[in-house]
Amino acid sequence: MASIAIDGPAGAGKSTIAKCVAKELGFIYVDTGAMYRSMALYFLRNQIPAGDEEKISEACRDITVSLAYENGEQQVLLNGENVNAFIRTEEVSRMTSDTSKYPKVREKLLSLQRDLAKEKDVIMDGRDIGTCVLPDADLKIYLTASSKERARRRYLEQRERGIACELDQIEKDIIARDEQDMNRAVAPLRQAEDAVLVDASDMTIREVVEKFISLYREVQRTKTGSNRS
Repeated sequence: MASIAIDGPAGAGKSTIAKCVAKELGFIYVDTGAMYRSMALYFLRNQIPAGDEEKISEACRDITVSLAYENGEQQVLLNGENVNAFIRTEEVSRMTSDTSKYPKVREKLLSLQRDLAKEKDVIMDGRDIGTCVLPDADLKIYLTASSKERARRRYLEQRERGIACELDQIEKDIIARDEQDMNRAVAPLRQAEDAVLVDASDMTIREVVEKFISLYREVQRTKTGSNRS
């Protein structure tokens, strides 16, 4: 099975790019962030404080997260409920950042993510895919963009969904989330030593997709050459 691991900060465009690349390569796209968001939604719905690690850890026993695919689109099921429509709010984003650092939360999803990569050709994105979840991925990419550009994209995304938001506040939240994700004790956000850095601040979606596919084709050519020798 082939695998592509994409890491990077919030709002860098990982999901958008990964979906496009998966479609062109015929891979399964696994949005690990959506899986963590579904757990965050559960904590919010049950009014469990983000700072209470003990209660968060206990709640993990009552959560089942699974994936389904409809027309090639990933659907995240939280205890059997499709929650795709509820996990993209700023409130859920903040809760995700605050709770994904806990070991029990990460343990809950790690085996599921790895099992998917054993069964299918996958492109998987998140914060620790290349460094933790799929350390032996065929290709690792660290996708980033400036905080200002990431905030602009998130602002437009929220406006399209009819969600009231302020650009300045979104950028502040993104910078704060970067700080938290990079400095958490468990599986912090960082570029894997063998990952390719792609800064998409001034690139179109199509340009980034073509870059990713080019990098993967190069990996394929290298592997084929090694096998022949």
